[in-house]
Amino acid sequence: MTGDPFPTPAGDGQTYVERSPAPALRKIVSSVWVQQVGRAAAAYIHRRIPNGAVELVCRAGSTPQVIGPLTSPLVEVLQPGATVIGLRFVPGAFAAVAGQPASEVVGLALNAEELWGHSAAALGEAVATAASPQEALAAVQIHVHEHAVGGEPPDLLVSKMVHGLMPWRTADVTSLSASLHISETQLRRRCHRAVGLAPKALHRMLRFQGFLALVQQAISQGRAATDDGLGLLALRAGYADQSHLTRECVRLTGVPPRIFIAETHRTCACGHDHSASFAPVLRSETGTCRTRA
Repeated sequence: MTGDPFPTPAGDGQTYVERSPAPALRKIVSSVWVQQVGRAAAAYIHRRIPNGAVELVCRAGSTPQVIGPLTSPLVEVLQPGATVIGLRFVPGAFAAVAGQPASEVVGLALNAEELWGHSAAALGEAVATAASPQEALAAVQIHVHEHAVGGEPPDLLVSKMVHGLMPWRTADVTSLSASLHISETQLRRRCHRAVGLAPKALHRMLRFQGFLALVQQAISQGRAATDDGLGLLALRAGYADQSHLTRECVRLTGVPPRIFIAETHRTCACGHDHSASFAPVLRSETGTCRTRA
């Protein structure tokens, strides 16, 4: 479970590189990452935005944390010399390794020992003493794999729902519940337990991930995301209009789209690699999908 090598940041730089998880984890984990801040760099402001997922985050030298599904942005400061190893679960898959529903960790940042006891402490030690980011990331994936073995598999209906709510796949939750032959009330109940969120809230977050994927694609190609105008970008991402995008961007990031795009470009154009998260999302794009607010 070592994966590809990760670049080392220059003394005054910082890097963020995502990879696909080990094959054994791909049904429950969407991506893994390594984030590093050079020892001579300034402190790095990292903005986490709601994406519907639970994340396992290990800062070298600190106790691993489980960050539940966010409902508002979370701003963190990474100090010079920091190394962070992370793993993002597929929405709805957290219970397979934790033995409890995601609804119990919504909006929380928990000491992982509260879930996994001494094995979480051992994981923190393994990350802190790893000889390389690859070795640390392998330890994180092995830990998750060990806890997933024998656990209950994700709710199959919720997995189908999450797939259906991905960007450019459905216009609204009502049509999705009909296609799954379940009432909206029952879908909401099962989604809240497995994902920690209502289907409509998850739909908004995943739609914004589609918008972010388009922004990241533009950055990776060396161009401005708004070359064709913010309004057209909003329509391409599935929003009714630019105002709709603005409301959702402020709700999920705390800032308007132009500020968010500028911040993203400033932090990511230096060589961040988000392709493991966003390339699969963009493969779902089939054209403009007008969604309901």
